Amino acid sequence: MVPKGWEVKTLEQAKITVTDGDRGKEYPKSSEFFDSGYCLFLSAKNVTKNGFSFLDTQFISREKHTKLRKGVVKRGDIVLTTRGSVGQFAYYDHTVNFENIRINSGMVTLGCSNSELESDFFYALSKSSLISRQIDSAAFGSAQPQLTVKIIKSLKLPVPPLREQQKIAKILSTWDKAISTTERLIDNSTQQKKALMQQLLTGKKRLLDESGERFEGEWEEVLLGSCADLTAGGTPSTKKPEYWGGEIPWMNSGEVNLKQVFSVEGRITQAGLDNSSTKIIPTNSILIALAGQGKTRGTIAINRIRLCTNQSIAAIMPHQDILDHDFLYFNLDGRYEELRAMSTGAGGRGGLNLSILKSITLNMPTFKEQQKIATVLTNADKEIELLEQQLADFQQEKKALMQVLLTGKKRVVVDGEVA
Repeated sequence: MVPKGWEVKTLEQAKITVTDGDRGKEYPKSSEFFDSGYCLFLSAKNVTKNGFSFLDTQFISREKHTKLRKGVVKRGDIVLTTRGSVGQFAYYDHTVNFENIRINSGMVTLGCSNSELESDFFYALSKSSLISRQIDSAAFGSAQPQLTVKIIKSLKLPVPPLREQQKIAKILSTWDKAISTTERLIDNSTQQKKALMQQLLTGKKRLLDESGERFEGEWEEVLLGSCADLTAGGTPSTKKPEYWGGEIPWMNSGEVNLKQVFSVEGRITQAGLDNSSTKIIPTNSILIALAGQGKTRGTIAINRIRLCTNQSIAAIMPHQDILDHDFLYFNLDGRYEELRAMSTGAGGRGGLNLSILKSITLNMPTFKEQQKIATVLTNADKEIELLEQQLADFQQEKKALMQVLLTGKKRVVVDGEVA
């Protein structure tokens, strides 16, 4: 049911201008793209589910720009992807620093300048399930989903009075600012932690001991195998149902990405433990993924519960009072690329093994200094975790607010009255 004063219209009826990119003979060839230039030429990487991303950019010259007909993005326009990853929207507002932008042939621009919809409000609508559900059902082509201009013009959306649109957009923009501010804080805190790890784990920066004196003394270079026990896990036979579904946590290599492991999905029985090569791993062991051609190999985690693992995970159990488990966790976690480069096999495409891990060198301060370093880095992690939880809360609250504001279930106050 449409709220009083609202209408439901298609993009065409609401006078949204839908313009696709130039597909003519002047469309840029690969040799006509540059790392910098007069006009940013958007690629699929630039229009994401979170809006614009400019980590990877390409440009065309002023001359090429003038030869192309359609596809110029104007301030206030919204860009929509129409091929491949369809339904991604990005808003060319005042926060985008590029002055000249063009879309590629797999996008359209949505112009609101002469429409019944205010740009900020329309962008909020575009990020809602009201639009995404229609796009999901209308896109065609299994190998590479597509949207046509005709389909886009037929998308339906609610059209409140202009003043109400503006008020709703302003409310939602407050949440957007809180989200973007928190994202920047997370990025800054993450970079600061990386810099801190570089200084603390190499001894370039020394901390204060319990008496307030700075730690001194040379660090000792040792092999990991001399100060820790290492083992790999195993997998009970999947043909034996009696080995599975018990109460013993069993971890697969994909769960190494949890980093701090407090729970896992897999469960095995005592019979599964007794009749396989998997073992009970004590808490605060360092877990490392041994195999995988993706990002998993070389990933470090630490288990905060007793568990078993599969054969693609090695467990490193530091010797008590010699090597602090959290210090080792941060040390190895910061050496991801180095660990992957140690992998056996041509071009590092193989895997890690216990022999390789035992030969890793560690620069170790005293046990007390290790603990102090680990505490500082753990506190940095906790700060990032709090920010990440705050971000998740903001995103969830905005999503809930969008659901009621963009459907008219909750009306806003306009000029002192509830709309």
